[in-house]
Amino acid sequence: QVQLQESGPGLVEPSQTLSLTCTVSGGSITENYYYWAWIRQPPGKGLEWIGYIAYSGEAYYSPSLKSRTSISRDTSKNQFTLHLTSVTPEDKAVYFCARGEGVGVGDYWGQGTQVTVSS
Repeated sequence: QVQLQESGPGLVEPSQTLSLTCTVSGGSITENYYYWAWIRQPPGKGLEWIGYIAYSGEAYYSPSLKSRTSISRDTSKNQFTLHLTSVTPEDKAVYFCARGEGVGVGDYWGQGTQVTVSS
């Protein structure tokens, strides 16, 4: 079955760039017609969609974050990577990667990784 796992730093300095990589196994990130998403959950808040990259390589971002967000992929490693620039303490959250299906995120998620922005 498809498995996803996040990797990256647990601590990021304010104003710096957060980079997180999702490694996918059991399925190809180029397979029609899935897309590959990043979602986060700040403390005490609900899930927040960040963006995704489709099987075609085209990326889409949340309007509230798109000015600071980019998502890329490495098909040879079956990985996709989130870059979030100019981080602040409000970016502290558990970050998840997940497979998108149809009109929304599906049932395949990574375990999540805690990111804290130090100050």
